[in-house]
Formats: sequence, C-alpha cells, structure tokens
Amino acid sequence: MDHYIIYHNPRCSKSRQTLSIMNENNLNIKIVQYLTDPPSPKELEVISRKLSISPMDFIRKKELIYTELGLNNYNASESELFEIMSENPKLIERPIVIKGDKAIIGRPPENVIELF
Repeated sequence: MDHYIIYHNPRCSKSRQTLSIMNENNLNIKIVQYLTDPPSPKELEVISRKLSISPMDFIRKKELIYTELGLNNYNASESELFEIMSENPKLIERPIVIKGDKAIIGRPPENVIELF
C-alpha cells in the first residue's frame, strides 16, 4: 500500500479538507502536526526538493512573524531559511502532502489528487 505524509494543521480548513479527501480515498496516511512537531531544516530541504520549489515559495508571507523577522527584505541562503522555518513552523505553508519523491501543497485541497 502506498504511504502518504501530510504536514497538517487541524485548525486550518484547507488542511482539514485535504486530509478529508485523502481519507475518502482510503490512503495510508502519516499525519504530522508540524506546529507541535516541526520538521528539521534537513527535512525541509528534502520537502523543498520534492515540491520542486525554493523555500521562499512555501513560506506563509501573511504571517505576522514573517514581517517581524524581516523576511520580506531578507536575502538569506536556503539553509538559513530552512533553519528559520524549522524554528518558526507557522511560516510553513500548509498542508504539504508527500508520496515518495513527490510533494504538493494542498491549496486548493484538490491538488492532493495529483499524488494518487
């Protein structure tokens, strides 16, 4: 059976909807509540590769902490951004779903179907 990982925030409607679609399809799902169990910088680097996007492309730019940390004018290396994201998991876009070497962001939630 295929194994899926979802980086999930139960308070987020898009994350709940994505998880619901996955459950409706009887998938084998590992749920990671990333706000309480944040991915390490190395895990974020792997996620970035699987998403095929840079870390700045899956940072939540509307979060207050984004501005407080000055990330809107920040010219950091990718490794520094992964460190910041791991230390401040609110910055990580949600939900992220991984299957094997591919990943998607569940915005809209139907994006997850691409991994089935």
